[in-house]
Amino acid sequence: MDRKQAKAEYKQARPPMGIVRVRNLTNDRSYIVASRNTRGTMNSLRFQLSAGSFPKSEELCRDWKALGEDRFVIEVIDELAPVADPSHDHAADLRELEALWLQKLRPYGERGYHGARP
Repeated sequence: MDRKQAKAEYKQARPPMGIVRVRNLTNDRSYIVASRNTRGTMNSLRFQLSAGSFPKSEELCRDWKALGEDRFVIEVIDELAPVADPSHDHAADLRELEALWLQKLRPYGERGYHGARP
């Protein structure tokens, strides 16, 4: 494979999609989010929390600052299998997967960093 072909294949490859979790190792509280690009989301979460600006959960931001980055894990807890059809919109699949994880982990109140339970 030549360089031009490799570059074209890279551009057409879809990034891994799935569910990303920020987990507090001290008290096991979690924040989860569906992502179309899990690596990018993990980097974005780490950057926002380290910068002290995570508007989706001020409590998570406060704990990150108080406990330190080393007391948290940012991980992919589920991946969405890619669909061969390039026109397939994965948004509904991601919403459904996120709803399943919210139901399973129930990251509300003392168990997590999400707002009031829906």
